[in-house]
Amino acid sequence: MSRPLCLITGASTGIGAACAVLAAERGYDLVLTYNSGLAGAQAIAAACEALGARTQIVQADVARPEAIDTIFGAVDTLGPLDALINNAGIVGLATRVADLTHGRLRQMFDVNVIGAMLVAAAAVKRMEPRGQGVIINITSAAARLGSANQYVDYAATKAAMDIFTKGLSDEVAPSGLRVMGVAPGLIETEIHAKGGDPDRAARLAGNVPMRRTGSADEVAQAVLWLMSDQAGYVTGSTLDVTGGR
Repeated sequence: MSRPLCLITGASTGIGAACAVLAAERGYDLVLTYNSGLAGAQAIAAACEALGARTQIVQADVARPEAIDTIFGAVDTLGPLDALINNAGIVGLATRVADLTHGRLRQMFDVNVIGAMLVAAAAVKRMEPRGQGVIINITSAAARLGSANQYVDYAATKAAMDIFTKGLSDEVAPSGLRVMGVAPGLIETEIHAKGGDPDRAARLAGNVPMRRTGSADEVAQAVLWLMSDQAGYVTGSTLDVTGGR
């Protein structure tokens, strides 16, 4: 019996990597994309293959439309697409809105919004003819919280993805597709270091009602549940994985 196929963008570290390993454990074959972390992507692919998954890694910057074509060339080689975890994203160094530049905003929206929307669009084109498929957009609690004095531009991109999730869900639900968002809160991943503040999650953990940070695996567990038949009547909203924050 063939395994279903899942595409995960930004799968070399953090939440994407945790989703990849758990998806392999749950019986998926995988196409995994990375931008610069080749070694990480190779290590995750090896871990997934050890769990029985056919795995292909693709170097791709989703801000480039031709890179998206490359991703889906790999998808079409492995077989029909059953699930997309739309995870690739970037964050800039902490800054105030008054200091934002056009170049930074252009890059942020090209990757986090435009690239993610084009990836979802390409997935829909493959899923709709079969009348089945699940898309999970990884957003962020920052979309609600605003991230003032730090990452307002990042928060704005994630808010855009929340409403995109709702709109796309309504559009494709009659065809049998489901679309959900997952909004992580303070999760221990490398994204905080990329934003210039590697201790941020631990420092802010006291603001979380559960008084701790979350793990990438806890986010992955939520994602894989939403991809399962157990969530067959769940679509069009965003699930917070935030410890109550």
